[in-house]
Amino acid sequence: MIERSIEVERMEHVISVFGSFDQNLRLIESELSVKILDRDNLIHISGEEENVMLAEKAISGLLALAARGEIIDAQSVRYILGLVQSGKENEIQKLAGDVVCITAKGKPIKPKTLGQKEYCDAIAKNTVTLGIGPAGTGKTYLAVAAAVAAFRAEKVNRIILTRPAVEAGERLGFLPGDLQSKVDPYLRPLYDALFDMLGADTYQKYLEKGNIEVAPLAYMRGRTLDDSFIILDEAQNTSREQMKMFLTRIGFGSKVVITGDITQIDLPEDKVSGLKVAMRVLEGIDDIAVCTLTGADVVRHRLVQKIIEAYEVYEKQDPSTESTKTPKNGENRNQAGRTGNRSSGGQNPVTRRPSARSAGQNGRRRGHA
Repeated sequence: MIERSIEVERMEHVISVFGSFDQNLRLIESELSVKILDRDNLIHISGEEENVMLAEKAISGLLALAARGEIIDAQSVRYILGLVQSGKENEIQKLAGDVVCITAKGKPIKPKTLGQKEYCDAIAKNTVTLGIGPAGTGKTYLAVAAAVAAFRAEKVNRIILTRPAVEAGERLGFLPGDLQSKVDPYLRPLYDALFDMLGADTYQKYLEKGNIEVAPLAYMRGRTLDDSFIILDEAQNTSREQMKMFLTRIGFGSKVVITGDITQIDLPEDKVSGLKVAMRVLEGIDDIAVCTLTGADVVRHRLVQKIIEAYEVYEKQDPSTESTKTPKNGENRNQAGRTGNRSSGGQNPVTRRPSARSAGQNGRRRGHA
């Protein structure tokens, strides 16, 4: 057991780091098995030597972020602990990044992880940016924030948000309403992000003026988009032809962000994802960036990160697992049965000879017909 102390310059930073009712402090103690006390302008840490060293680095990093005005919450504490435990404590200072956008309610939008910061930097520096990562990594939200910031700064004249309207196990044709009513549910995440950034009234005003357009990907064909900030969301559900069509819509003065999660593709099995192809085709081209976010960049409920990690482990297991073989075998058996029935007209698929009883029944049916 050892004890280390951290000198505190301003108590308000300590209050910010410790959190409401010391909830952040309890989280650090629980994760690292240490004891932390605040006394005489010093933070005392006691426990096993390795754990105390990690706690000291984490608290020092959190205090530095608090001194720069960053909001410290449970999610940011867990992320900082992860960086420290992986030996990346020197990267903590990079998290105090610039504000991407201010929402309608005055909330600053900032990248919360190193992956998100690299993603935002890539959007700022490149004409085309591909953001690939699992759910909850802020791909779409940060892209919309960057689009609104560019529009407010008059760098672009329009914001165009689009998505492929691909069903995920359901059919749109059974939903009531016209075509726009059917595709609106697919575009809802884009609407929500815009409402958050601009407010409902401002969004409606720009929509009526034509400064904002939210539409299915199919509506992009045949157009040239100049002076626009264009976001293609859920790009993993584009076909190779659709992706090529979209990329060739780029006009002068435009910026493009393409987002998607290649682990959640809703296309038929015989179709190749246009996003996967684009990642290979566009790699190495100047002014095009490919950013890959991971489970460590998830900023939703902490269970989302654990779920993503669990699926990654599961999918790396032996491909001969029951989940990958059983459906295919079952499918093959069904296909074999259907092929046999079509070729033999109800005959035995092995011998291809009808029994006497079957022949008689067939004869009686033809007679009744």
